[in-house]
Amino acid sequence: MKDRFSGHAPQYAAFRPHYPKELYDFICQHVTKFDLAWDAGTGNGQAAAELAKRFKKVHATDISKKQLEHAVLHPNINYAEEGYTTSLPDHSVDLITVAQAIHWFDRQNFYDEVRRVAKPGAIAAVWGYGLLEIDKTIDPLISAFYISVVGAYWDPERKHIDQWYAHIEYPFYEIPSPAFTMNFEWTLAELEGYLTTWSAVQKYWKEVGANPVPRLIQQLEPMWGYEKRNLKFPLFLRLGSAM
Repeated sequence: MKDRFSGHAPQYAAFRPHYPKELYDFICQHVTKFDLAWDAGTGNGQAAAELAKRFKKVHATDISKKQLEHAVLHPNINYAEEGYTTSLPDHSVDLITVAQAIHWFDRQNFYDEVRRVAKPGAIAAVWGYGLLEIDKTIDPLISAFYISVVGAYWDPERKHIDQWYAHIEYPFYEIPSPAFTMNFEWTLAELEGYLTTWSAVQKYWKEVGANPVPRLIQQLEPMWGYEKRNLKFPLFLRLGSAM
C-alpha cells in the first residue's frame, strides 16, 4: 500500500472535502446491523467520524501514523495503524468502507481480509471523487494544470479515479448505485490549500523544488470575482454484499 500523504497530513486534514450525507444515507439503507464498521485507509478519519454517528463502534485503519495523528477523535472510533491484516475478529463487521483510497490498495489482499471479517450480509462500499468543476472560464485552467503541469507526477493508480473506479475489480455481489455530487463554496485560499494536497503536486514540489500551485492561483485570481465560488466534485460509489 502506497503512502502519499504522511508528509502533508495537517494540510490533508484541513483542506480535503467532506462527503455528503446523501452518500451515507444511501449506503446505510443496505446495512442491516449497525454494531461495527471498518473504515480502511481512513486517513484523517473523515468517513469514520460520520460512520460513528450511525454505528456503535468504528474500527478505522491506516498505514500512515502521521495521518492518524490528525484524525477526528470520537469515543466510538478505534484508530489502528494497520494494513491488510487487521486485529478485527472473524465475521464481526457489518460495513466495510474505503473512501478515496481503494486505488492505492493491493486489492486482492484487501478483499481477502474483507471476506474474513465480514458478517453474513455485510456490505462493502468504496467511493472516490474526480476533478472539480467551477465554471467554463476556470475549468480549462485547472484541467491544464492537472494534465500538463503535474500530469507526469501522478502515480499510475490515478487512472482509476479518472475512470470513476469503473475498471477496478470488485468481487462482490454489486448493488446499483447512483452518481453523487459534492458541492462546496470555497475561497481561492481554500482551493489553493486543497490543490496543494494532491499527491502529484507534492511529488512535483519534491522533485522540481518548487510548489506549482501559486502560479495557477495567480492566473485564477483576476477571474475569481467573488469571495467564494461554487465548486462541485463528481462522486462515484461501488457498493456490494461482502458475503
